[in-house]
Amino acid sequence: MKLFITGIGTDVGKTIASAIVTEALEADYWKPIQAGDLDNSDSHKIKQLIRNTQTQIWPNSYALHTPASPHYAAQVDGIHLDIHQIKEPQTANHLVIEGAGGLLVPLNDTDTIASLIQPAYKVIVVSRHYLGSINHTLLTFEALAQRKIKVSGILFSGNENPATESVILTKTGVQMLGRIDDEPYFDSNVIAYYADKFREKLLTLA
Repeated sequence: MKLFITGIGTDVGKTIASAIVTEALEADYWKPIQAGDLDNSDSHKIKQLIRNTQTQIWPNSYALHTPASPHYAAQVDGIHLDIHQIKEPQTANHLVIEGAGGLLVPLNDTDTIASLIQPAYKVIVVSRHYLGSINHTLLTFEALAQRKIKVSGILFSGNENPATESVILTKTGVQMLGRIDDEPYFDSNVIAYYADKFREKLLTLA
């Protein structure tokens, strides 16, 4: 099973969600494009947050130095992002793939993060509660639908907000896989707690 984790924007909790899904399934992890923070990248964070010994963390196809939109970070590095050079790792294990920013973050003049989503991928959307998040979530679903990309489930990030969650679930008809509360901190113990909590629903996606 290959799961693509996308979000409704930047800093909505994709990496924490990816760590939880990776731990729950003892899956491999791959972030195709990392922009900035190369010494403390999302791949480094995943390695620190998980406990299992089965996960293999695959190298980025592109590791860019500037913390910015990938298209601009690539310009600063003097390279062109070519999606044909982004090769999915070959593994017999489950694979968790983490996007960068939101769905329509540009990679170059023509491609976006959405261009990386393959037909076989199970797409999980991470939605964080904030003023405007309903609109951003529904726009994300609309953009996926326009591309004929089915969403397998949604993870909410932030403390329970019934009014927000209910309208999103009603309008999208998507399965809620779980909610990641605003914890004081996230370490391997907290990740393991959520992994145990979400594992059963995640396995139904296979």
